[in-house]
Amino acid sequence: MARDRGLEELLREALGDRPGLAEKSMFGGWAFLLNGNLLCGARSDGMLVRLGKGNDGWALLLPGVIQMSMGERVMHGWVRANAEAYGDDALRRRLLDAALAYVESLPGK
Repeated sequence: MARDRGLEELLREALGDRPGLAEKSMFGGWAFLLNGNLLCGARSDGMLVRLGKGNDGWALLLPGVIQMSMGERVMHGWVRANAEAYGDDALRRRLLDAALAYVESLPGK
């Protein structure tokens, strides 16, 4: 999977310089971590967003947002937003705010 540097920049701008934020190459794309916990990612196939198990139902109702999977394994609590979905500034912000709220509730690593 190839990286999407344009999406990486959108995420970088949206997340700002908050304390505890780190970036690294993962899963064939670029991952953003908060206090050592995966938050979101950018790949050529879309924006990956961690909402937490049981917190993703609302997002799956949105056009362009699907359940994330790794091969045949469904990744409950994670969604993938396509370019149309993450290209909508308000929707991207809503997904990222929900991811931040969830990941900020986790203990740091």
